[in-house]
Amino acid sequence: MIGLMKRIKQCNLKINPIVMQPSPDVYLNHCDGNPRESSPFINNTDDDKGTLYDGKNMALFEEEMDSNPMVSSLLNKLANYTNLTQGVREHEEADEDEGAKKKTVKSPQMGTFIGVYLPCLQNILGVILFLRMTWIVGTAGILESFIIVSMCCSCTMLTAISMSAIATNGVVPAGGSYYMISRSLGPEFGGAVGLCFYLGTTFAGAMYILGTIEILLTYIVPSAAIFKAEEKAQEADALLNNMRVYGTCCLTLMALVVFVGVKYVNKLALVFLACVVLSILAIYAGVIKTIFEPPVFPVCLLGNRTLQNHDFDKCMKTEIIDNVTVTTKLWSLFCEGPELNASCNEYFSLNNVTEIQGIPGLTSGVISENMWGSYGPAGMLVEKAVPSVPASVASQDKYMPYVANDITTFFTLLVGIYFPSVTGIMAGSNRSGDLRDAQRSIPIGTILAIATTSIIYLSCVVVFGACIEGVVLRDKFGDSVKGNLVIGTLSWPSPWVIVIGSFFSCCGAGLQSLTGAPRLLQAIARDGIVPFLQVFGHGKANGEPTWALLLTAVICESGILIASLDAVAPILSMFFLMCYLFVNLACALQTLLRTPNWRPRFKYYHWALSFLGMSLCLALMFISSWYYALVAMLIAGCIYKYIEYRGAEKEWGDGIRGLSLNAARYALIRLEEAPPHTKNWRPQLLVLLSLDSELSVKHPRLLSFTTQLKAGKGLTIVGSVLEGTYLTRESDAKRAEQSIKSAMAAEKTKGFCHVVVSSNLRDGFSHLIQSAGLGGMKHNSVLMAWPANWKQSNDPQSWRNFIETIRETTAAHQALLVAKNVDSFPHQERLAEGTIDVWWIVHDGGLLMLLPFLLQQHKVWRKCKMRIFTVAQLDDNSIQMKKDLQMFLYHLRLNAEVEVVEMAQLIHDRNTASHAALNDNSDATPERVHMTWTKEKFCTERTRNREPNASVAVRDLFNMKPNQSNVRCMHTAVKLNEVVVNKSQGAHLVLLNMPGPPKSRGGDENYMEFLEVLMEGLNRVLLVRGGGREVITIYS
Repeated sequence: MIGLMKRIKQCNLKINPIVMQPSPDVYLNHCDGNPRESSPFINNTDDDKGTLYDGKNMALFEEEMDSNPMVSSLLNKLANYTNLTQGVREHEEADEDEGAKKKTVKSPQMGTFIGVYLPCLQNILGVILFLRMTWIVGTAGILESFIIVSMCCSCTMLTAISMSAIATNGVVPAGGSYYMISRSLGPEFGGAVGLCFYLGTTFAGAMYILGTIEILLTYIVPSAAIFKAEEKAQEADALLNNMRVYGTCCLTLMALVVFVGVKYVNKLALVFLACVVLSILAIYAGVIKTIFEPPVFPVCLLGNRTLQNHDFDKCMKTEIIDNVTVTTKLWSLFCEGPELNASCNEYFSLNNVTEIQGIPGLTSGVISENMWGSYGPAGMLVEKAVPSVPASVASQDKYMPYVANDITTFFTLLVGIYFPSVTGIMAGSNRSGDLRDAQRSIPIGTILAIATTSIIYLSCVVVFGACIEGVVLRDKFGDSVKGNLVIGTLSWPSPWVIVIGSFFSCCGAGLQSLTGAPRLLQAIARDGIVPFLQVFGHGKANGEPTWALLLTAVICESGILIASLDAVAPILSMFFLMCYLFVNLACALQTLLRTPNWRPRFKYYHWALSFLGMSLCLALMFISSWYYALVAMLIAGCIYKYIEYRGAEKEWGDGIRGLSLNAARYALIRLEEAPPHTKNWRPQLLVLLSLDSELSVKHPRLLSFTTQLKAGKGLTIVGSVLEGTYLTRESDAKRAEQSIKSAMAAEKTKGFCHVVVSSNLRDGFSHLIQSAGLGGMKHNSVLMAWPANWKQSNDPQSWRNFIETIRETTAAHQALLVAKNVDSFPHQERLAEGTIDVWWIVHDGGLLMLLPFLLQQHKVWRKCKMRIFTVAQLDDNSIQMKKDLQMFLYHLRLNAEVEVVEMAQLIHDRNTASHAALNDNSDATPERVHMTWTKEKFCTERTRNREPNASVAVRDLFNMKPNQSNVRCMHTAVKLNEVVVNKSQGAHLVLLNMPGPPKSRGGDENYMEFLEVLMEGLNRVLLVRGGGREVITIYS
């Protein structure tokens, strides 16, 4: 205790009489004055440093507190955590004047109803309901419309369940669906789906603008049209041109509003929401009113054909005025003149005109007539199921004022047009940064909103079919009811309630799309996963995405130039469906993988529901438009591959990575069950690299050669060894690993890197050879560089390590490849026509013949031809050897030139030499035994022992003593080298059998000399030593 008190006094600590606790100003430094490290935990700022080590009287854990905070400090930081995004902070700070005190950012206070339910309601209910719902019900019939709505609503409900599980699995920053998908499925899927969602949102903006202009020009001010049709056949083209002109103007105006001030868009959101709610209430009020007093909207029929009720006021051919029968305006539309005897259209003459009520009411029984669909081609007349007299010629019908289909209709088209009306379910998750309790509000608000809108849509299908006449339902633009919006004819108190409400609703939805889409693009750009989008991450000083807004406006304009709401709707359906598909996939994947971090607070999910939702999304994509579906998938696939190839590497703990780990584990367990068959054998390389004093790779061309040999296939482990202990060289090991990875990237070598710290290099390489790899994914071959300057080295341990590595690989039954002059090997440049020469001295399992074939698969060696040389001994028939080898290569499906080299007694049997030496009369003990045999020493010894009138080769070999095996080995090396240099000096690469090292370590230096002599005079050499198993087969 006394010692402790002295220590405290030395540190000048202030002692509280009750609790021994240093004052906060001392926590920043040790007694020796060294500063502490800052905390790596959440929201650490300079202001926190003074209180970082509160409670540091826990002396036992003093060292850990340097990097790990106390639990109380951590909990305090987590409690003060706010999930307001940086963009919100920047926006608020930028609005302040320079030098002014910054505003205190309040924690988010929005609840479920305001923050999630109403935004989702506003985004889901929109343009399709007001402009196309009645037409869909009339065309498809009540039953098929019910199926369409049920499928689409089921799809979004299942997606909402999956989304709720993901959104409640931790804090979801603002970024919504993109953030959820990218963090669940990884950057490749996240980027692909994020961009698809962006394109969907952008095209949704185009659809809303087209809806706005359609309401404006068709129902509010038709006289404002710039292009007017002189004939009925030109009406469609005139409408499209008007949509393009006014749509472009509207887009420009909206983009300017968004650019000038987003805050005004957000403030108007409540007004737009009120318009939607009032319009829905007006529809239901009108439905109830039809029970007692249906509205008066007469529809004029000629026979069974519906007439456009624009240019006449009375539904009759003639009328009696002052006892005189006169023709009406309707007469003059079908006849050449107003006279009673004028020539008239045949169908007009044969059929009577009748007037029916367009809105017969809920109790009229019209529901039975509207139960079934009425599909048809473009130009098909809208007809009621009543008797009529057909005309003999129908060619003039298209010029008459009949109501007709403007497009060809079929079930799948209607699915694509309807689906955008159920999108918008992400509105709540996109506002997660503004919610008081996002993990509670998002599931409840989103699912309630979808349930509400599903009930509205399904009830509308029944109500429209029960209240409105079928011919009026199929009249897309309300021509039969004097140009009124069809859904407006049902509303109470006036059709204008729906017209004005839907107009402002479409305006608001368009503005919100133009506000949301650029922010989504900005979020993707700032993530840095798609390099070419970096520019769109920048914007104004307050963070507003100016460049992203410009791109959004350009893409939106392309949608407006299409000019048809019915053509744009299926396009954005594809992109939204793809987004929803991947939300379901993310949830199913996380659930099935059971990743430890998958702990959603929302418990009412199941992988089967997610899988069903995913299947439904995919089915709807191909039902809506199979070619649009393929294009959308192609776009997503291209983005995926681009991010995979060029994008930044991100580690977000995503599910795809978890899936890869599971698949890898399963595959490794399967691989370990049995060794690979000869047909599946390929070199799985362990590349042993040497590093210089700066921890840079000495021979990077060794990695180039690895790439050329592997062509990206199989396993590659690049290993190196540092001398020392891991505790002292841990940082060096990490630097070395980074250096090797950089070299691998530069040489385009795909594989793994492994740096070992060991007390000596020999043990380190031994550990790598023994333990590199995992399970069935272990190396079977070792590649290393020849120690070029081993003679000049003052440390003999360097070449001794080399020989020990050869022994290690032999003991481990692994193949060994040693490259001489590796720095002269080709990099990426293609070699001109030449040869790869194989000197097949002993059978090594076929590795010598397999390696050239693998090299020829790479572009660098593709023009090189293979030549195989083998050596015939005295008792061999060289002609037959050549034929046999050619047949062998034919069965192996290898193309190579074959040459047999005759060298008498080049490779002589040791026993024969020994026997001859015993019969020699000379002394059995040599005058001098050379411990190290160089080529020069061998030549001196050969000259001394040479006798006249004798064969040089035979005399040299047979005059050797039994313990002069060094002379025999050197003789073999010299003679073989002479032949190889003679035949293969101009080859691009020479492959040689590598003789094994001596069993006695005393001959190691001689062994190095033999190898040096064997390769002398050759540029690129690859010494090959088999692993003791067959690696090539003639069988299929």
